[in-house]
Amino acid sequence: MKTIGVILLNLGGPDSLKAVRPFLYNLFSDRQIIRLGPSFMQRPLAWLISTLRSKKTEQMYRLISGKSPILDITTAQAKALEEMLNWSIGVLDEKSKGANKAADTITPILHHSNTPRFKVYVGMRYWHPLIEDAVEQIHKDGVNRLMAISLYPHYSLATSGSSVMRFQEVIKQYPIKYFCIPSWFNHPLYIEVLIDAIKRGLESFTTTSELNPHNSELNIHVLFSAHSLPMRIVEAGDPYVQHIQGTIEEVTRRMPVKWHLSYQSRSGPVRWLKPSTDEKIKELAREGVKNLLIVPISFVSDHIETLYEIDILYKGLADRLGIKLIRTESLNTSPKFIEALSDIVIKNAKDLGWI
Repeated sequence: MKTIGVILLNLGGPDSLKAVRPFLYNLFSDRQIIRLGPSFMQRPLAWLISTLRSKKTEQMYRLISGKSPILDITTAQAKALEEMLNWSIGVLDEKSKGANKAADTITPILHHSNTPRFKVYVGMRYWHPLIEDAVEQIHKDGVNRLMAISLYPHYSLATSGSSVMRFQEVIKQYPIKYFCIPSWFNHPLYIEVLIDAIKRGLESFTTTSELNPHNSELNIHVLFSAHSLPMRIVEAGDPYVQHIQGTIEEVTRRMPVKWHLSYQSRSGPVRWLKPSTDEKIKELAREGVKNLLIVPISFVSDHIETLYEIDILYKGLADRLGIKLIRTESLNTSPKFIEALSDIVIKNAKDLGWI
């Protein structure tokens, strides 16, 4: 039986309060994200910064159950994706044999000895399971074809780029054929799941069944909040901003709304993308906006950026400014989101001749 491996690449996050400082150290040690002086000073300065920031960061995580949920969510995404991929390839196999069966009677993929099956793994850039550990396990499992898909829809050197480069460094040590999918910002099913989330978010502003979320009296504005990026990376030609804008264009073309774009999660004394999300909320308050739906556009899973930064910091700011702020649900294990990932993998596997 042939097995196609799929590895979901993600940032990772501390799985306990004790893991906060070493997680920060790994993060700040990566010169793709931030350069701390000359290269030989990167690790010493990363140790200093992670030590100084760890206590404050621990307090943030204490407010969201004492750890990042990113591993639990990514693991659940991997399980759901593996199930959908194997079901999908089973359907394709039955169709290729001319079978005329209902979808719910498809023979399980494991019964087809000539059909590739999929096994999905998780590889994190800065915390366990690290990419190198995941690839070692993949090799031990006998997988010789591996597809890596970044869970950052929008490519940036600081996110997808860093993860993919680390993956490529590791995978070259093994006799495994591989293919990388670094971005998928305009995939139709991804756009659809975002639109669904926005529609549900808009409906949350209605207080009675008679109210229409599109009623002009509600004056609901949509704020797409993306993870910020140092300007030096953008000015070097990074396509991140164009990808973010491309996603928004696809969403708003199908669903006209009053929208804005801002950037969150900046840190350090360097120039970052503007406007920041907190500055944008203040600006909208001055303009009289009372209802604001915030869409964490560059995040596919709940993490400290959504659970703490948006749900606690920005919501608190909005409350003080007299704005009702609601956040759209994160994609997490939404069936349509898993379907989007499955479609991306299946189409690329076909193009590669793997299925």
